[in-house]
Amino acid sequence: MTQSSRTKRRRRGDSPNPLSLLLGPVGIAVLMTALIGGLWYRNRPQSVAFEPNTTIGEAAMTNIQTFPDQGQVHVAPGQPVNYDTDFPTSGPHDPNPVLPGVYSQEQRLEELVHSIEHGNIVIYVDQPGQVAMDTLTAWASEFSGYWDGLVVVPRPGLGEEVVLTAWNHKLRLPEFEPEAAATFIDTYRGRGPENPVR
Repeated sequence: MTQSSRTKRRRRGDSPNPLSLLLGPVGIAVLMTALIGGLWYRNRPQSVAFEPNTTIGEAAMTNIQTFPDQGQVHVAPGQPVNYDTDFPTSGPHDPNPVLPGVYSQEQRLEELVHSIEHGNIVIYVDQPGQVAMDTLTAWASEFSGYWDGLVVVPRPGLGEEVVLTAWNHKLRLPEFEPEAAATFIDTYRGRGPENPVR
């Protein structure tokens, strides 16, 4: 065998197979995609389905507080109002409502009262737990209408307690109970005095 044929054979043997070059990066990409997908599926947010009018939910309705209507007068923008409850359910309010959604900062009570006048449900939370926040966030995405949405706002000092308000109505839950919250929401959402839509 000549020197040149040995050199050719060695070069052919040493050169990488084009198929292995293609499968290497593709195989790694497929493996990484599968790994990332598996981690996402395992760690995905677990939100509770919206299930109103369950046995638990109906039992919770006996704990709803109902208050006299304090009126619907608009005050000047930014003007403070002295409400007679910590979580007002009616009364004079700012001309600008808080729009439906989940907020990371406290919102003015005067604007929140306008939100419930519209038929929104205002939900006050502090540290209700990750499942509760995932659930409320999912519900706020589902119910985002101007006249029938959910407004989730922080209220420091509540701890695990969750407070739901609608026009003239309030429900305090020592800890998040999805069936109770869903029943309250279903009962009063979209039924504010300014423009009932349900």
